[in-house]
Amino acid sequence: MLDNFFLRALIGCVGITLAAGPLGCIVVWQRMAYFGDTIAHSALLGVAVAFIFRINMTLSVFIVMFMLVVILLLLQRRQSLSSDSLLGILSHSSLAISLTILSFLPWVRQDLSVYLFGDILSISKLDLLFIWAGGITALLTLIRLWQPLIAATISTDLAQAEGLSPERAKIAFMLLLALIIAIAMKIVGILLITALLILPAATARRLSKTPEQMAVLSAVLGALSAISGLYLSAIADTPSGPSVVVAGFVMFLVSLLPFSQIKKIGQMIKS
Repeated sequence: MLDNFFLRALIGCVGITLAAGPLGCIVVWQRMAYFGDTIAHSALLGVAVAFIFRINMTLSVFIVMFMLVVILLLLQRRQSLSSDSLLGILSHSSLAISLTILSFLPWVRQDLSVYLFGDILSISKLDLLFIWAGGITALLTLIRLWQPLIAATISTDLAQAEGLSPERAKIAFMLLLALIIAIAMKIVGILLITALLILPAATARRLSKTPEQMAVLSAVLGALSAISGLYLSAIADTPSGPSVVVAGFVMFLVSLLPFSQIKKIGQMIKS
């Protein structure tokens, strides 16, 4: 059954969105979208390293992003530049360095668009194992970090006073984000990964009353955008990764409508 490439793509995409949705909630609450972009751009440097040393792509990408997180934390402690300036420098520099290194590898005949925009339909059974194992690990770890992260979102000083170690929790969360981006790269690509994190969470935020409800709803909406985007891709013959993001964006636009309008749309679809 798993020999069907579309079914593998569906299972893999749903697996990553179920984990990305709750993580995206923290990204939205703590305004870390630019940080997500920065480590996503550094993923291309991991691709270049994987080609040079002929090692596993996912492992190489995660190691490079881990190093970027460490560098960012060290630079932030020096306080010579603002966080957004540091993120901008690291984001664009890592992307430029990656493209420069790849230009010196004549034996590499890979199409860069695969890494920039993803290639869902080429997911293998081994990729599915990485995706679901990584996603479950990320979710279980996020559950343990949930209280410190929520407390830090409200007030870092208050979380510190309650002994919740918000700084340690934030570092652990950054590494979780790096893990999810490393395994999601093949699905939506480096340039669209942040959208996969933010769109379901931003949509769920308008429809939820509690943080926990938002986390669950964002996972569900992410899975729905994955399913609808893949079917849209199959029907309209559009790129799979961008189609998933477009589906998520449409859901976000619908969530901006008044509830009465959403109800009318639902009735029109049923009829």
